[in-house]
Amino acid sequence: MMDEKTMVSDALVGINGELKAYADYITQTENPQLKQTLKQMRNKTETAQEQLYQIAREKSYYVPADKASQEEIAHVRSLFKPESMLG
Repeated sequence: MMDEKTMVSDALVGINGELKAYADYITQTENPQLKQTLKQMRNKTETAQEQLYQIAREKSYYVPADKASQEEIAHVRSLFKPESMLG
């Protein structure tokens, strides 16, 4: 029998996979109604993911990485400037 921590972890992994799939489906569909429906489903899934994440944090099942330094943030931002994306 799985323990609660494992079940929460597995659920988060599954939800994160669903969110990635929704991103693919949304970008690939041309039907505006289907695209809107998929966005609504993605939003509900994101809400569920956030709630489960909070539970995992509260129970210390998940400990996030240390916060990024200002230098690390600046570096990542520089990677996404238009001139950085051309080369």
